[in-house]
Amino acid sequence: MTTDDVFAGKRIVLFGVPGAFTPACSENHLPGFEAQYDSFRALGIDEVICLSVNDAFVMHQWALSRNIEKVRMLPDGNGEFTRKMGMLVERTSNGMGLRSWRYAMYVEDCRIEQMFSEPGFKDNPPGVPLDRSGAETMLNYLSNRWATCFDKDHACGGRRAAKAS
Repeated sequence: MTTDDVFAGKRIVLFGVPGAFTPACSENHLPGFEAQYDSFRALGIDEVICLSVNDAFVMHQWALSRNIEKVRMLPDGNGEFTRKMGMLVERTSNGMGLRSWRYAMYVEDCRIEQMFSEPGFKDNPPGVPLDRSGAETMLNYLSNRWATCFDKDHACGGRRAAKAS
């Protein structure tokens, strides 16, 4: 799977989490996006994706355990996407290895239009907050963005996202 497969020609909300089955991810971050999925769709979002540096089997079982039916679970088993995004951190002091920092981003046709990253980005943090990257923050951003749009395709001010090569 390539980034074009995920993002090309689409409006995507992707949120990265430190790990499947971890407390904040399981109790707040993932369920928040699942609960707001229909609101995202109503704003023209094609897909909401949860990404974690975990394998596909873990992501699948995590979704089942949390009754996730709408959010797409995207494993980044080797951390390649997360590393290239500059969001890979060491969590070795917690026995977690390499993990994603917590963030959420809005991507339009392979172009990151907005990114909300939690503060304190560093290796081996004592924890990763959930203050800026939750579903409500992204919904507020998208609602305000669409409020200033002029056409049915939500292309604000006529600006179109550049195609990724």
